[in-house]
Amino acid sequence: MDVIAGLLNGPRADGAFLLRSLLTPPWSLRVQDRAPLTLVAVIAGTAWVVPDSGAPTRLQPGDLAVLRGPDPYVFADDPATAPQAVIHPGQRCMTPDGEDLGDMRTLGARSWGNAPDGATVLVTGTYQVLSEICAPLLDALPPLAVLREGECDTPLIPLLAAEVSRETPGQDAVLDRLLDLLTVVALRTWLARPDVEAPAWYRAQDDPVVGTALRLIHDDPAHPWTVAALAEAAHVSRAALARRFSAEVGEPPMAYLANWRLALSADLLCDPAATIASVAERVGYGSAFALSAAFKRVRGVSPKEHRERAAREAGPVAEVRAWRVAV
Repeated sequence: MDVIAGLLNGPRADGAFLLRSLLTPPWSLRVQDRAPLTLVAVIAGTAWVVPDSGAPTRLQPGDLAVLRGPDPYVFADDPATAPQAVIHPGQRCMTPDGEDLGDMRTLGARSWGNAPDGATVLVTGTYQVLSEICAPLLDALPPLAVLREGECDTPLIPLLAAEVSRETPGQDAVLDRLLDLLTVVALRTWLARPDVEAPAWYRAQDDPVVGTALRLIHDDPAHPWTVAALAEAAHVSRAALARRFSAEVGEPPMAYLANWRLALSADLLCDPAATIASVAERVGYGSAFALSAAFKRVRGVSPKEHRERAAREAGPVAEVRAWRVAV
C-alpha cells in the first residue's frame, strides 16, 4: 500500500449524510453543522459558496466544492441573499430565529428544497465523523477547495446525482461507497494541482528511498520495524535513510511509525468489541500497557477516555441515520 492509499483509507462513509437540494431563487442556506468534511456538487444552475472568512466563490454546473470543517459557510443564489435556513449538527434544520423551518421541505427520497422544479440542483455529501488516519489529508486542505468542471476526470458526479434519490435495497451502502470514491478522486486531484503546495508526506511518495519506507510502514505497521530494517529494504544505509526521511517527510522514520500506529489505534478503539490488548497487538505494541502509555503521552488522554469521547461524538451520526430513514 502506498502512502496515499494508506491515508485515503481514512475517508470511509458510514451513514454519511447525502442530500439532493432543489432550489429556486431567492435561497440561502447557512451551514454550521461542524462536519469535518463536506462535498457539494453543482448539478444544475449556479450557486455561491461564502465562507465566514474568505471571498465568495461562484459555482457552475459540474463544479465540486470541498469544504473542510468545522467553520461555518453559506450556500446561496447570491452572496447578498440573507440565510433562510440554518443547518446545525446532526443536520437539524431551522430558521435563523431558531424556529421550525417553513419554506424548505422534503421533496422525495433524500431530496429537499423550496421547489420541486428548482433551477438549481445541488448534491451534498457530508462526513459526520472521519477516521483519525486521514487527519493529514484534512490538514492539507484549505477551508474551501473548488474543482471546476472537467478538472476531476470522473463520471462519479453525474452517477451520484442519479443515485441519490433512488430508493432500492442497499442504496445507503451504494451511496456511501460512491461518496468515498468521489472524495478520493477529489482529494487526489486537488493535491496534484500545480498551484497547490502539496504537503511533505505527499511529495515523499515519489522518492525511491523514502517512498519504499513509507509503503512498508503502511503495509505492516505491526511489524517490529527499525531504521536498520527499513534502510535495508530501501537499499541504503541507516544514516542515509534517517537523513533523507527526515528531510522529505519532516520527521524521523520511527516518529512517523509511532504516530501512524497511534492514529490506527485511535480508529480501532472506536470499535466497542475491541480490547486495548487486541488493538495493541494489531498495531505493533507489545502490551496494552505499552499502548496506553504511548497513547496518553502523545494524545493526552487514555485509550479508555478516547473511546468514551468518540462514542459521545458519534451521537449526531445516529440522528442523521434516523433522518435518512424518515425521508
